[in-house]
Amino acid sequence: MGYDTILVRKDDSIATIVLNRPEKLNAIIPHMVEELIEAIQSAGRDDAVRVIVVTGAGKAFSAGGDTSAHLAFQSEDPRQLMEHFRQLGDLIVSLRKVAKPTLAVVNGPAVGAGFSLALGCDIILASEGAKFSVGFIRMALHPEGGVTYLLPRILGIARACELIFTAKTIDAKEAERIGLVNQVVPHEELEVSSKELANSLARAPAMALGLSKISLYQALDMSLSSAIEREARAQTICMSGEDVKEAVSAFLEKRRPNFSRG
Repeated sequence: MGYDTILVRKDDSIATIVLNRPEKLNAIIPHMVEELIEAIQSAGRDDAVRVIVVTGAGKAFSAGGDTSAHLAFQSEDPRQLMEHFRQLGDLIVSLRKVAKPTLAVVNGPAVGAGFSLALGCDIILASEGAKFSVGFIRMALHPEGGVTYLLPRILGIARACELIFTAKTIDAKEAERIGLVNQVVPHEELEVSSKELANSLARAPAMALGLSKISLYQALDMSLSSAIEREARAQTICMSGEDVKEAVSAFLEKRRPNFSRG
């Protein structure tokens, strides 16, 4: 399908979703959130897609919510406002629930809702020129998009409080140092590095990778014994698949395995 605020391209087994409002630094509006959810769910249903990449067009990943909409939102019925804000949460949930790895390729500023979007992806690869800010407090707003859930689990409660309360901006190297970002590369190498990482993930056994992702996120809200039980069920499923046979054969034959799509 065609989109108004994003671009979607498929390169073999990689679906790349591009926030496409560069003249607004990819500021997020409700229609963009709707389109992002649709694109992620569509990629999730596509058996040919093994990895989902999210990035921004132009100079920014996303400068956050479109501030021109803030005053308009204030005049809305509170129930409608709640739906607007729940929608961004639905986007983050869709990234976490899709049983395929998601990679945020942060090419510039990721602020507010843009920060939330990057945080919702499984892995974050950033350009040296990228900058990160939770940002909401600066606009007299409460964090949204799952930030209060995700950030303490990634960085710990003290660091989450610091970033949320101060709305400070940190550069890519600092984000990498504190564990917010997985890897930082020179800006001119970002596209090549993201393709290499995406291709590496695409070559992995899709079923084992998908089940591992689901188990990781579900374990955040499980007891140890419940997580172990889930691991046992998932491992049983993997052991019954063809990918295990292929992995053993490839190991014995000293070659790269060719895993199935499912």
